[in-house]
Amino acid sequence: MSAQAPAVPGRRGPAPGGRAPRPGAGRALLRGVPVLPSVVLLLVFLAGPVAYCVYYAFTDTQLTGATGTHFVGAANFTRAFADPVFLKSVLLTLVFVVGSAVVGQNTLGLALALLSEKAAAPLRALTNTVVVGAWVLPEVVAGYLMYAFFYQRGSLNAVLDLLHLPQQNWLYTMPILAVCLANVWRGTAFSMMTYTAALSEVPQDLVEAAEMDGAGPWQRLWRVTLPVIRRSITTNLMLITLQTLSVFGLIYTMTRGGPGDDSETLPLYMYQQAFQNSLIGYGTAIALVLLVVGALFSLVYTRMLKLEDN
Repeated sequence: MSAQAPAVPGRRGPAPGGRAPRPGAGRALLRGVPVLPSVVLLLVFLAGPVAYCVYYAFTDTQLTGATGTHFVGAANFTRAFADPVFLKSVLLTLVFVVGSAVVGQNTLGLALALLSEKAAAPLRALTNTVVVGAWVLPEVVAGYLMYAFFYQRGSLNAVLDLLHLPQQNWLYTMPILAVCLANVWRGTAFSMMTYTAALSEVPQDLVEAAEMDGAGPWQRLWRVTLPVIRRSITTNLMLITLQTLSVFGLIYTMTRGGPGDDSETLPLYMYQQAFQNSLIGYGTAIALVLLVVGALFSLVYTRMLKLEDN
């Protein structure tokens, strides 16, 4: 008769069938319980509506005048890419995003952050108050202010008249430029605050060492400051790009997409088709195109972040 090995206190024996128990699996399930309500909310209020919109995009759903909803496949997308107004809206959206966000807000925000580092405290406080004040305004209020500024009898032409310079109706002759400048004015504060926080993390010994080596202000900015804050630059670009893609109230308040369709970006084109023309299915297809454009921008910026990590 063989002797049995003594039992070790606190250690469980083998489970039936020869498999050892997996206590880690139970702990993993318990750790996932606190996030379960968040997952359910995301599925109900995010994934659910998105899936429903995807379904609508492949139907001929209308608000009025339709006897029913029918599946039409990719007809809405084919119609969109054959419509010159839609293609013009895509181009205007890219111009608006690149001009007002990638170039405008990003560059001006970085410049203001750099200048604030060297400015006196009262001047820095005044600048921050003015810039942040424009950012906290509701989008519609900011749109009305910019409409009053660019209007034919508005503030800009009044100043040009005092300077004896030529005047024009900016909202009619240069609508996309007007809305780009308005979005730069309203949204620069976010970039400025992001870069102000990033610049505070730049090691001063690197800047001083570069200065001692004879590097000028531009060389120190290009070779020291920008490489150190490059992750903040990429993150800021991604956030302001996605925010600018969805701007609706500012443009609608200033121009309503006009004159004609000269400032009609994709959000306004989608709104017009879905709610003014009652073409819910077609408007939802445009919304999916806008979602894909945002996803492509996100993939580019995410790729840039991964390359920086490597």
